[in-house]
Amino acid sequence: MRFIDEAVVTVKAGDGGNGIASFRREKYVPRGGPDGGDGGKGGDVYVIAEDNTNTLVDYRYTRRHDAMRAENGHSRNCSGKGSDDLFLPVPIGTTVVDTETDEVLGDLIELGQTLLIAKGGDGGLGNTHFKSSTNQAPRKATSGFEGELKVLKFELKVVADVGLIGLPNAGKSTFIRQVSAARPKVADYPFTTLVPNLGVVDIGRHRSFVMADIPGLIEGASEGAGLGIRFLKHVARTRRLLHVVDVQPIDGSDPVENARVILRELERFSPELANLPQILVLNKIDQVPEEELDELCTHIVAELDWTGDVFRTSTLMGEGTDAVKYHLMNEIELERERELEDPIFAEAQRTRFERLEVEVRLNTEAQREAYRAARKAAREGLDLADDADFNDDDEDGVEVMYVP
Repeated sequence: MRFIDEAVVTVKAGDGGNGIASFRREKYVPRGGPDGGDGGKGGDVYVIAEDNTNTLVDYRYTRRHDAMRAENGHSRNCSGKGSDDLFLPVPIGTTVVDTETDEVLGDLIELGQTLLIAKGGDGGLGNTHFKSSTNQAPRKATSGFEGELKVLKFELKVVADVGLIGLPNAGKSTFIRQVSAARPKVADYPFTTLVPNLGVVDIGRHRSFVMADIPGLIEGASEGAGLGIRFLKHVARTRRLLHVVDVQPIDGSDPVENARVILRELERFSPELANLPQILVLNKIDQVPEEELDELCTHIVAELDWTGDVFRTSTLMGEGTDAVKYHLMNEIELERERELEDPIFAEAQRTRFERLEVEVRLNTEAQREAYRAARKAAREGLDLADDADFNDDDEDGVEVMYVP
């Protein structure tokens, strides 16, 4: 299955049936009068969030979806049959955007949540409605109304409480393997992870949260380098960012500068995103001699001027990962409880995530337009960079799954 996180579709709600002009024709009932029925109502189009699909790939190949037209009216004042509503299944975490107005129609973040995206047309009126004392045999009936036609964009962002960020090969995939049943590919070269990986971190009975390993963050990602912003938008729904830093990079690079690269890219892409609570994880401590570890970790924290929570881990050996996941679980539970108890805080959270969604969407579109402009200029022979790393039509054969 291919992981497709965006799709543009055309939806057409059902047209209403026509009303008819008809008259009673019964034995011994002369001049029975009008009895034309109304047309039925056209079917509405809904999207519904389901958990048996993890990608929008179906909508890449079937781009047009039409609800059925309703029946016309019948004689004897019988209305036509309305057509069935059309339900389009989408993964949890899908946002529906009207491409013409750029209006966000809705955000499906819960299982079974439905959203009306195109309203069916009402049926026309039969000639019974036009009967009056001065017009006892009306031959007028009206046609049904057309259903709404819309071109919409489906945008999928993974629904996770915690987003793992960091340079390639920092140990993010190994971390998520240690704390959940997710099994992303792990290797000793960068860009091993090419798609988001999701894992359910189970702490105990009725205590769990979802963690997402987000790939593609390198220097210049906010401007389209590497995987660019293809997956950076997926951290927009998270409550916490887990910033994983390799304390002893195999290429000899400075771990402080590596951490700053990620912080700069977040700030450039979305200041609102950069303000999400972050936890620093100093990883691969097994690669540093024990007598040098404290000094190195203290140096990194001091140089970054980090005031938040800091953990030391060796994801390969499983050292320190339990402390991180229990800390995250407690933080998330406290935040959830406060949202339930404090309406003002809950509203502030909702507003913050709405701002974040808007900011991420605008920045993503701006980057995409810049990419298209560069490709067009390259085709026309202009001397502009043809950065083919960012491709909004890229369709790698991958699958994203929630693993309990």
